[in-house]
Amino acid sequence: MGARSNQLSNPAGAVRCACHRRRGPGRTRRPLVGAGDGRPSRSRGEGFTLIEVMVAVAIVAILAAVALPVYSSYVIRGKLVAGTNSLAALRAQMEQYYQDNRQYTSVSSSIVAPCLAATTASTSNTFVVGCTAASSVLTATTYVLTATGTGPTDGAVYTVDQYDNMATLGLPKSWGDLPANHACWLMRKGDSC
Repeated sequence: MGARSNQLSNPAGAVRCACHRRRGPGRTRRPLVGAGDGRPSRSRGEGFTLIEVMVAVAIVAILAAVALPVYSSYVIRGKLVAGTNSLAALRAQMEQYYQDNRQYTSVSSSIVAPCLAATTASTSNTFVVGCTAASSVLTATTYVLTATGTGPTDGAVYTVDQYDNMATLGLPKSWGDLPANHACWLMRKGDSC
């Protein structure tokens, strides 16, 4: 036997304590299979209780209820950057066109102002950018460029003029109403200039 007098070796080689010896004819005590602290562990045949599953589902539902609106707002904010970047690039093209032609309007049918060739919305940029919108003004010395959102950014409208005056004329529909102070490009829900 071993160093302890109350332990016996079984034929499989596992060590069992003396309390697990046979108790009468054909009766054995079921050994505990825990972490050694006296608590039984779940055997492979048992599953989770209904309460445990319901608690797990409730936790996931609460996390989803908080995370989904935050994630949606984050995605929209990422798409707004594409619209304002397109406006800034088109403004630079308009200034370059003015340096070459000394006017913002088209010189002829073959030399057309960059803002009249409006870009259409794509999967990477959900804005239509140009100077053909009702809020846009194009003269020989002035212009107003407009970026109008489509898809997830529907309702967002940003403008910039020849003096680099930026304004937000509309917000994405899920963001609510436009604040009173909107003489800049609003990029977050609840912001003002």
